[in-house]
Amino acid sequence: MSTLPVTIAIVEDNDGMRASLEKIIKSDADMQCLGTFSTGETAVRNLPALRPRVVLMDINLPGMSGVECVRQLAGSLPLTQIIMITVYDDTDAIFQSLAAGASGYLLKPVRATQLLEAIREVDQGGAPMSPNIARRVVQTFKKPPVAEDTELAQLSPREREVLDMLARGLLQKEIAHQLGVSYWTIQTHIGRIYEKLHVHSRSQAVARLK
Repeated sequence: MSTLPVTIAIVEDNDGMRASLEKIIKSDADMQCLGTFSTGETAVRNLPALRPRVVLMDINLPGMSGVECVRQLAGSLPLTQIIMITVYDDTDAIFQSLAAGASGYLLKPVRATQLLEAIREVDQGGAPMSPNIARRVVQTFKKPPVAEDTELAQLSPREREVLDMLARGLLQKEIAHQLGVSYWTIQTHIGRIYEKLHVHSRSQAVARLK
């Protein structure tokens, strides 16, 4: 087992929260904070050179979202483990984060002991989550007792394409850009997908592909 400290970086736009997280990390002799960043853009530019073992990531960042930042870092830092730390506990936010490449999901406020345990757990290959978040993830992947193939077959080729892109974690505006259509057109497609699959959220629709 390595005796080197666990290296960590923080991506959080709130000054007080960023300082609090850094203070907790520095209180543990087995951990080292390599840097803190207030935007996803600066994190994407600088983290590949730092190569932290763990990144603590907020979702609601100015400019680039935390989810998009995770997606880009997952490509440039495949060995780095990312934990989302956020106030968002809705199913879509959870699923988008995990689909983008996050390995853990904690809700604010985070206790010092909870944070340090989560960092150790994710560094050792685990997937730390707040209890209610773990329950939502389990519920998301429970297949409904209906004939999924029949309902999926009702989707048009474009609707199936949109659903596949949702499953890859893309945001609605990103899908609109890639398909060369308006944001409102994508919203219309998603509404029809929900209706045909008899679901009420992005995560429920994507779960039908499992």
